[in-house]
Amino acid sequence: MRKIYIDKTEEVSCTAVYMRDTEIIQAGTTIYSMPVKDKNAEYQKFADKYDIHFIFEDSLPEIDFYTIPRVDIMAVDSCGGYIGTIGEICDLKSDAPICYLDRNRNCYLIAENGKDFLKTVNSWKTQLKPYDEVIFYHSKEEAKKNHEFLDMSTITTVETDDSQKIPT
Repeated sequence: MRKIYIDKTEEVSCTAVYMRDTEIIQAGTTIYSMPVKDKNAEYQKFADKYDIHFIFEDSLPEIDFYTIPRVDIMAVDSCGGYIGTIGEICDLKSDAPICYLDRNRNCYLIAENGKDFLKTVNSWKTQLKPYDEVIFYHSKEEAKKNHEFLDMSTITTVETDDSQKIPT
């Protein structure tokens, strides 16, 4: 089956692409940040007790790598690592795997999904399992040398009555 990648670092809207006999894979490293007004004692507890520092708009980290599949980073730790979801936008209620990216660009699985992550958050650092399905690149340009990307500018859309866009 053919694989085509969609760069999610540039895409800000919701995108659905269907192609016959093709697997569409989200690519790139994105950051899930929250408004500063949402900072509260619960988030501070995660930082103090579990070394999970959720990302807020006033402290966005600089990301110097590109991943395939997409990793959406939601938190950092005190060792310079990142915590995020694999393959889709961060949502601890989803079935997306939760991973840890260390500062040496190694990927580890923390939990199979957000629910499992929250159940074992007190021991997440001792349960890391090497996960080699995330590939690191220095940039999207480097990733494009090895993978076929969909050029979103070539897709035309039409708007329906309820303002949804449909490719033509």
